[in-house]
Amino acid sequence: MTITYVLILLGAGLCAGFASGLLGIGSSFIITPIQYEIYLAMGLPADTAIKMAFGTTMLVILPTAISGAWRHTQKGAVRWKTAIIMGSCSLLGAFGGASLATKLPGLWLKIAFGVVIIAASVRMFTARTQPTEQKPQDNVWAWAAWAIPAGLISGLVGIGGGMVLVPVMNMALKFKLHNAVATSLAAIIFTSLGGALGYIINGLNVPNLPSYSLGYAYLPSWLVLAVSTITMAQVGAIVAHRLPARQLGYIFAVVLLYVGLRMLGVFEFLG
Repeated sequence: MTITYVLILLGAGLCAGFASGLLGIGSSFIITPIQYEIYLAMGLPADTAIKMAFGTTMLVILPTAISGAWRHTQKGAVRWKTAIIMGSCSLLGAFGGASLATKLPGLWLKIAFGVVIIAASVRMFTARTQPTEQKPQDNVWAWAAWAIPAGLISGLVGIGGGMVLVPVMNMALKFKLHNAVATSLAAIIFTSLGGALGYIINGLNVPNLPSYSLGYAYLPSWLVLAVSTITMAQVGAIVAHRLPARQLGYIFAVVLLYVGLRMLGVFEFLG
């Protein structure tokens, strides 16, 4: 990997870490497409490059989520009981999704995910802010029912799961948005672990992967991205608690819309 690629990944990691701490998401919408282009430039086939990008991203999200969740915990915003239960359930789903993804072409999955993400973006744009007196749902079975499919989607398309979990917690489970962002980031610790293991284990016997690969995780990229994202996740978490909930919701909705359109290939179609 050349110094140019290292600098590109460092820049991407700084942006991704900030977004992760700010919005409670896994930052894959930044680092996955950049890694994909780098791996293509390194001579990897497209199918291997996208799986390598997904696997490495899941491994990067793990320490990033830990960093951001720690800062949100200092602010008292993480509902750890919810995070542990939803995270444990989504871990299982993410491992299964990642294992399945290594056997399938990603085009149909990306299109389906793009549609879901755009729908969530539109819902967050149009939803009213939850009344302050409305209590969040304290139902373990509801948490598990939402977390398992969220983890499955996360593993399939190499994301931490916050793009699904934050809207679910805010709109379906009635969490205040700041608590949804913080709790989602804590749950992502488990989700990313399950997804990373799925890509690593299912990639161990794949031939012709680059040197210093651990299954579908490329360790040089992981190291560069992890160092930069961990630091900026702290900054993003601090900024999140200084923004009004409605403004934070609009930012999240814009990010969702961008990711959905990118998954559908709209930007490539427009050139």
